[in-house]
Amino acid sequence: MRRIVKTTIAAATLVAAPALMAADIIVVSHGQASDPFWSVVKNGVERAAADTGANVEYRAPETFDMIAMSQLIDAAVNQEPDGLVVSVPDADALGPSIQNAVAAGIPVISMNSGGDAAKELGALLHVGQSEFDAGKAAGEKMAELGGNHGLCINHEVGNISLDDRCAGFAEGFGGPVDVMPTTNDPSEIQSKVQASLESNPDIDAVIALGASLAGEPAVAAVDAVGRTGEVLVGSFDLSGNFLKSVSEGNAAFAIDQQQFLQGYLPVAFLALHAEYGLMPGGDVPSGPNLITQEKAAQVIDLSSKGIR
Repeated sequence: MRRIVKTTIAAATLVAAPALMAADIIVVSHGQASDPFWSVVKNGVERAAADTGANVEYRAPETFDMIAMSQLIDAAVNQEPDGLVVSVPDADALGPSIQNAVAAGIPVISMNSGGDAAKELGALLHVGQSEFDAGKAAGEKMAELGGNHGLCINHEVGNISLDDRCAGFAEGFGGPVDVMPTTNDPSEIQSKVQASLESNPDIDAVIALGASLAGEPAVAAVDAVGRTGEVLVGSFDLSGNFLKSVSEGNAAFAIDQQQFLQGYLPVAFLALHAEYGLMPGGDVPSGPNLITQEKAAQVIDLSSKGIR
């Protein structure tokens, strides 16, 4: 005779997680949710909101605009939320607004950029990666793979995080590195990279600071000049197509900072803080993680789903 085990309501109650109160949290970033990178951050924000029951709003200026972003932070402070999440690409420009939030008693967590300035501005902690150290790791890897003359594509000059990536790359690489400023238009980036490769055949290592915006166009530019397999291409962050290039050996590596965590963890931390007063005791490094050919296939599916 088959034995039937009954689960009582009392037993089920013992294992049920307590519901958090519906905290009001505002996220202000410098990246638009339509951007492939920031769409993953927003996915993390939305998942944390669903998991915690928090009421969360994601806001960003229409372009990389520090005046507009500071105004968004000021508007958020006026709403007196239970928590504020901010990226800090320019601490000088955004600092006064963030400090106003702290002075108003609003718990602030910084994410993605601004880790070096977070504590000084009064943020409780930072979730992200050290961009200089990540750039240095990329430069060291490029040199290890045989690169001698590098090109760093900076699609957002003035964003301290991207500037640090190029500076770190130059230090880790050791050889000459040209920094090429561009807009975030992939067609312009492909055209400029192709022109650089044609005018300077010594360039044999290209580092992009965003996979879909610059990494994919860089791979296309290398192919257009017939130097696939000769010019090393690496990129910060992930996209399905760039990871495919890595898995096929047409690109060297991608650097994953796990931006889903950058969206998810600050919201989760602030929701727990609002309910229980809990907060980690220090910053949370979300990267860097070097994705080489051996690892690329494992994360392609998750990248297509907006998680990696």
